[in-house]
Amino acid sequence: MDQDNESPLIATPVAPRRSPLGAMLYWARDLLLSVVIAIVVILFIYQPVKVEGTSMMPALDDQERIFINKFVYRLNFGGIDRSDMVVFWYPNDPSKSYIKRVIGTPGDWVEVDRGSVLVNGKALAESYVPPEYRDHVSMPLTLVPEGEYFVLGDHRSSSNDSRSWGMVPRRYIYGKAVFVYWPLDKMGVLK
Repeated sequence: MDQDNESPLIATPVAPRRSPLGAMLYWARDLLLSVVIAIVVILFIYQPVKVEGTSMMPALDDQERIFINKFVYRLNFGGIDRSDMVVFWYPNDPSKSYIKRVIGTPGDWVEVDRGSVLVNGKALAESYVPPEYRDHVSMPLTLVPEGEYFVLGDHRSSSNDSRSWGMVPRRYIYGKAVFVYWPLDKMGVLK
């Protein structure tokens, strides 16, 4: 048997050429899949919303665009925690939605003493409320019932919130504010 010193030739596979119709169908399939994924994400996970009003300043300004996570509360993957910015149906008119910050969770005792918020007898550290956005309104000690939440806007002197109309039932809360996407200079994750 002779052994050749020549290297064997390796054939490089060549991708088959698609017809114009095949290329269009391939492209249409990818586009349809992308649209379906986007619809699923928007319907079940993230939803873009526009902030209307100044009650959440300085964290959120009027006309800002944000994404809310609907998935985290819908399937109870995460509990609603104090300081979460939540989007909910307004209890006095469920055709309107509001965004506020959770201050009291079920079982908490909440009181507002000349603008200072106390939860379970302790002053709440609220670095997200600058002094110029505070007010000096008081509210008597109130128990947050099971299945309900006490919410406040960060701009206390310009917020219509639980101090005025009471608690928000859990079933009305449908999203957590997570990300600002417009304007670009404020783009980022909400804390």
